[in-house]
Amino acid sequence: MRLQYHRNIPDRPPVDDIRIADVFEYDEIAPAMVGVDAVVNLEADSSTTADWASVRDRNIIGTFNVFESARLAGVNKVVFASTNHVMGMYDRDRQWPIYNHQPVRPDSLYGVSKAFGEALARHYADRYGMSLICLRIGWFLERPVDEIGLWMWLSHRDGAQAVARAIESSLQFGVFYTLSRNTRRHWDLTETIEKLGYRPEDDSEVFAREILGDAAEERLWPK
Repeated sequence: MRLQYHRNIPDRPPVDDIRIADVFEYDEIAPAMVGVDAVVNLEADSSTTADWASVRDRNIIGTFNVFESARLAGVNKVVFASTNHVMGMYDRDRQWPIYNHQPVRPDSLYGVSKAFGEALARHYADRYGMSLICLRIGWFLERPVDEIGLWMWLSHRDGAQAVARAIESSLQFGVFYTLSRNTRRHWDLTETIEKLGYRPEDDSEVFAREILGDAAEERLWPK
């Protein structure tokens, strides 16, 4: 396994094969693609308040650089970390449930950039025959911290499983919601379960009473 960091390497990295590269710089990222079988692209400015310059460089140009350098290096599999913010306006308007086949409605430039990444992934799958799996990640946390977290939590264990399923998948292309089996979720996991073989193990409901207090049952089962 090879890990690529943007700038700072942790004191105790989990593997020995480490690279430092800025995805905005094609000549830096391309050597990291040589000799690998699959790429998991997690790089992005993930702030919903990110300005255009940052989104353009890291999330749009950077994503192109990753896909293109992977293609030229002969890497056939790319797992692209997309986001729930691609559909964030449905959440704003409380238009639930949300399915992955609905038209995109980004809530920020960050969401726009990830919608671009999904479209670019479709292009690389169709034009070059690569396998590209897009995971619309919820909120990747050790545990949920508020009511919204109860909807969109993705545990570390379930997140790791989803990425593994995407790497192993024989699908050429797909866009899949990726969150834990939360009782309060608003996003549909049917295709993630049926097509990727994803089997989430964690449910944010175990934290509901701690977060919501006595309102937990009322909000889940309104009278």
